[in-house]
Amino acid sequence: MTQDLLLKNVRPMAGAATDMLLRGGRIARIAPGQEAAGALVEDGGGALVIPGLVEAHTHLDKTLWGMGWVPNSAGPRLIDKIDNERRLKHELGIDPARQSARQVVQSLRMGTTQIRTHVDVDVAVGVAGIAGVMETRARFADSMDIEVVAFPQSGILAHAGTVELLEEAMRMGSDVVGGLDPCGIDRDPKGHLDVVFGLAERFGKPVDIHLHELGLLGAFSMELIFERIRALGMQGRVTVSHAFCLGDPDAAMVGALLDEIAALDVAIMTTGPASRPAPPVARLLAMGIRTCAGSDGIRDTWQPYGTADMLERAMLVGLRNNFRRDDELSMALAVCTTGGAATMRTEGYGLEEGCTADLVLVPGETLAEAIVSRPERALVVKRGRVVARAGHALVQAP
Repeated sequence: MTQDLLLKNVRPMAGAATDMLLRGGRIARIAPGQEAAGALVEDGGGALVIPGLVEAHTHLDKTLWGMGWVPNSAGPRLIDKIDNERRLKHELGIDPARQSARQVVQSLRMGTTQIRTHVDVDVAVGVAGIAGVMETRARFADSMDIEVVAFPQSGILAHAGTVELLEEAMRMGSDVVGGLDPCGIDRDPKGHLDVVFGLAERFGKPVDIHLHELGLLGAFSMELIFERIRALGMQGRVTVSHAFCLGDPDAAMVGALLDEIAALDVAIMTTGPASRPAPPVARLLAMGIRTCAGSDGIRDTWQPYGTADMLERAMLVGLRNNFRRDDELSMALAVCTTGGAATMRTEGYGLEEGCTADLVLVPGETLAEAIVSRPERALVVKRGRVVARAGHALVQAP
């Protein structure tokens, strides 16, 4: 059983200094001047406490982290990047178990305590990625919660046998059914979405669909997704990732989509992209739409960027949405914490008494300062146990 942990002189969400007693993996008491016989004591030195950061969209199976620098050779189109990756996976020897473990440890030292990862399932790799990431999930179960999305990166109908592989991935224990650009990749939106939602219904799992399609094409795919949510009663169980069409300048089109998204409780994931239209985070939050964020690929064959730091992602979301005031930056942090937890339906998440003790100590005066300065994480706690200290994870990657 986890030993009690008493955090002294800490400031939850940049509030007044207090003490936090963590007992049995939960936050037992928040009050100043506490003593607890037999507890480990950590002096926070006035550091901020935020709930564990949530990486709500990444690809653990294909990071190049720790493999040395690989020059990026991807072409400009989405299909170019997919084809380039299929080729390089074998040439570079990207082992899903090894590489996912490396990214998990990097994420952990940056203060992430929960990850949703999309793992490739296709006829080139089969379900090897699923098996590798599940090995990592078991290995780091005490330090990181990992949710696996069976993701048809190369399409579903474009390659015979993919449907059967997705079924196998779900039988192996994948948590979510993935999808990808129903029009642009498979060029059969009805067929693609019928498979995705059919698997979700059969296995009783939620759905998370990559939707890069722009403008009216993206809106069309969104409407087909809405139809299936209503028909299957899947309100609150679907996430649309990227959702570039929500950044379209056509206000009437976007407004109608947002109304449906709010009514059907669809969650939206954004990376705060620099080169594509982006969902308007402030507007989504004002409408009560569950909104989360993710790093997407981290130093992989698609792009050389990323450090698995969700405080950095909060900064990028803030920049993309022109957030400047401290209260606006707090919204950017929210999508990287509470928004991710709400999307993944994480029970007991937060900093209230009784919540699961997943939290991060960060030096700084305010939440906004933590986002823009991104200091070394002083302490990372998972279910009441210290798992990273002074920027170093207490577990090792291969």
